[in-house]
Amino acid sequence: MNKTSSVVRAATWSARHPWRAVTAWIVLVVVCVGLGATTGTREVASRDFWIGEAGRAEAIAAEGGLTRRGVERVLITGDGPRDVAAQDVVRRMHPLPGVAEVADPITSADGAAVLVAVTLDVDEVDADAHVEPLLAQTAAVQATYPQLGVEQTGNGSVGQGVGERLSGDLARAELVVLPITFVILLVVFGSVLAAVVPLVLALTSVVAAFGLMAVTSHVVPSAGGAVADVVVMMGLAVGVDYTLFFLKRVREERTRGTVDRAAAVEVAIATAGRALVVSGIAVVASLLGLYLVGDVIFSSMATAVVGVVALALVSSVTVLVLLGPRLDARRHPRRPGALWPALLRPATGRPVATLVLAGSAMLLLALPVVALRLAGESTETYPRTIPAVETHQQMIEEFAATRGAHQVVVRVDGAADALAGVVAAIRGPATDTEPRIRTSADGRVGTLELPVTVDPDSVDAAASLQHLRAEVLPATLGQRAGAEYAVTGDLARTADYAAHQGARLPWVVGFVLAATFVVTLVAYRSVVIGLVGVGLNLLSAGAALGALVAVFQWGLFGVDATGFVGSRIPLILFVILFGLSMDYQIFVLSRISEAVDRGAPARKAVSEGVVASAGVVTSAAAVLVSVFTAFALNGVVELQQTGFGLALAVLLDAVVIRILILPAVLTLLGEAAWPSRGAPDRRTITEIGT
Repeated sequence: MNKTSSVVRAATWSARHPWRAVTAWIVLVVVCVGLGATTGTREVASRDFWIGEAGRAEAIAAEGGLTRRGVERVLITGDGPRDVAAQDVVRRMHPLPGVAEVADPITSADGAAVLVAVTLDVDEVDADAHVEPLLAQTAAVQATYPQLGVEQTGNGSVGQGVGERLSGDLARAELVVLPITFVILLVVFGSVLAAVVPLVLALTSVVAAFGLMAVTSHVVPSAGGAVADVVVMMGLAVGVDYTLFFLKRVREERTRGTVDRAAAVEVAIATAGRALVVSGIAVVASLLGLYLVGDVIFSSMATAVVGVVALALVSSVTVLVLLGPRLDARRHPRRPGALWPALLRPATGRPVATLVLAGSAMLLLALPVVALRLAGESTETYPRTIPAVETHQQMIEEFAATRGAHQVVVRVDGAADALAGVVAAIRGPATDTEPRIRTSADGRVGTLELPVTVDPDSVDAAASLQHLRAEVLPATLGQRAGAEYAVTGDLARTADYAAHQGARLPWVVGFVLAATFVVTLVAYRSVVIGLVGVGLNLLSAGAALGALVAVFQWGLFGVDATGFVGSRIPLILFVILFGLSMDYQIFVLSRISEAVDRGAPARKAVSEGVVASAGVVTSAAAVLVSVFTAFALNGVVELQQTGFGLALAVLLDAVVIRILILPAVLTLLGEAAWPSRGAPDRRTITEIGT
């Protein structure tokens, strides 16, 4: 990187006008937040989730005005006037705005419970925003009949409960993460200022990113909470990574004692700054792969995280240049010591043995991936500490038909008669033959509800869906000329979503592998280095996913087995991990590359580069592991899996890959990994100092 590069120019301007640069950063954050407040946020709509056959079914139903509406159910149990309380619920719910219908109360088979179903006049996806008045009336009935249990459940109340649980858990996670991160940075730098600034930059980057999310949501709708969680994680991750790497380089140059403060900052800009830009490009390139999924959640996530990464880079060039000269390394001299050379000795001294042993351990961790089962989280798997979830579990024990339903949708003349033929032909497991048919005003679109009375995650439930789609409907609706038909419902949506993710995964993986290879190739002009980087990142991702299967799907180490890995997890884990792994890889390779440019032999360059970067990689990894572990302690399974997978992957990447496998591979490759690149394109420290 020469003096005319845009990064050097921007950073040099910031160094010469530090308070202007800080003011510019503050203005940028305020502008982002202001734009977000002005434009508002466009949230995802139900049609944004239409995927596969279930999506086709919902599109047909929507055209006929038969979109599935939200349904809330009030469960009344206990000894006392249950029927009287049920009538009170009916009386209170009828006049509420947004209520389309209140069904007559029904009593369970054993007479121990009464259920009142309330249908909302909104799409079920939007039900959580309209349940508060219903919950208030349910609470009022409970207060009137304290001897009874009067509780409400449904997609809306469950969604609201899960959202509140997520918000609380995330707030607690952040309260844990921030002090831990501060302590780690304080230990690394021995300076309160150097520990506080990275946190402030990361948090302001997140705040600005949320503002930009609102603006970009008018192009790519915002998926809300799930995306916000990832933005917070990634904002803290890359923000701390970038500041840590840059400040450590400034400290190193100051420790040399050969240049003044300003020159030390400029050296750090010309070296670490280049690595930060390459790293940021690699992270963004990985995230762009999420657009290939063809799913609104991943598109929203990619847009938001690209924004927070870009903002973290901008803040690194802006405020860190101000802080750099204020780090007086002479007060806190830190030498590499003997630890890192000792840890590196197996990789450089016995590279074959190190590679075989460490590589075998990683492959063994990755082995469970062959048993990976993808599924979506549902009410059945949410924490039962959420009141609406506990009520749901009680309800399905008394009323099995409320577990869920297959919804058959058809567009054909005489839709009601066509669906009646389906009812007559039903013979599949786990279905109820009671007809629940609705038709459009013109009679051409119809829906049929078939309750599923077994666990939606069971083999029988999946078999009922397959039987309906592959046998019953082709033999009935398929025989009617011009009929368009499809099946949706909770089970169908989950199955189609998982299948969609599985089908897109190879495309995303291929894109990310190619993109990161190209970035590495351009940065280091070495095909070998590009291939090595891609291979090692793939190895760490596979090991993390395999461990995830063993721990969560199988229930290893006493963890409650879920029997599945969330359908979104492999894509999130792979893409984010590749981005973060490229961070570490570029930090290490940039130092090795500098040694190669100085003319050091390949083996010595590997040793120097790894030792020089080991401290910052380890410190950054410690921060990231604490961030992701805190998120893994969340009560929602998918967030637990995401946090655990990323924390383990970062740990493996920083320790096994960067300290053992990468140096062993580069030692074996020797000069072949670093083709002649001509004269170095960076000025030396002496040139900068003069």
